[in-house]
Amino acid sequence: MTSPRRSSRVRRELSRAWAITKKDARIYYLRPGTIMFGLMFPLFLFISFAVGRDLSPQALIPGLVAITIFFSASSVGAMAVPTERRMKTHERMITAPISPLSILLGEIAGGAVYGAVMTAIPLIIGMIWYGFTIDHPIGLLASVALISFGFSAMGIMFSAMPTENPGDVMMILNFVRLPLLFVSGIFIPIEEMGRYGIITLISPLTYANDMIQYSVRGSSAFGPEIDALGIAAFTLLFLWVGVTLHERSRKTA
Repeated sequence: MTSPRRSSRVRRELSRAWAITKKDARIYYLRPGTIMFGLMFPLFLFISFAVGRDLSPQALIPGLVAITIFFSASSVGAMAVPTERRMKTHERMITAPISPLSILLGEIAGGAVYGAVMTAIPLIIGMIWYGFTIDHPIGLLASVALISFGFSAMGIMFSAMPTENPGDVMMILNFVRLPLLFVSGIFIPIEEMGRYGIITLISPLTYANDMIQYSVRGSSAFGPEIDALGIAAFTLLFLWVGVTLHERSRKTA
């Protein structure tokens, strides 16, 4: 009797989490702040480094894909949660018959879907305009799903800041994202860093970029297994810290 009841509860929680995901897609995907920080900012940042460098699309586009996922997936939750605190809808969700974990999973899924959708833009441009090819398309789809979820969890972790202003969260988030970007091996290949290459291990974007490089080009610095373990480890860390901070914030509210 316990197992069917538990299974029914899990289905209900997942259904409610998915409702939150759809709510975020409807409200926050086309917000100016989300588009600016999730798409335009990483695009212009990448172009500023790519212009003037004699690199093929096969070398450039995987890095652009990694940056797009990094910024877009982590921006939705950072915009949504403080905005809903200001609108008092976050408190309503907390008092609704849904677990706090399901609320966070719904918010994370919203960012993950957005990151995955935004990833299609540089890929389509590369394939249509430059004849860009993908060695492992199934592997790329799986990589994008895993990476998007991990980076969305990162954004939700930062959204635990006790503020009702999305700009406050974005400021701190960018303060962390930019250093992680510059040590990730996207702009300077890990092989060219020498002894300083060990610094790249502290950035989750390192493993994301390397995994995408393997899916697209068939070669990487660490291999897909190590990359997947690295992304999974960072995702669990973001989830654990995010759940802890949100629970603490909820109790002190």
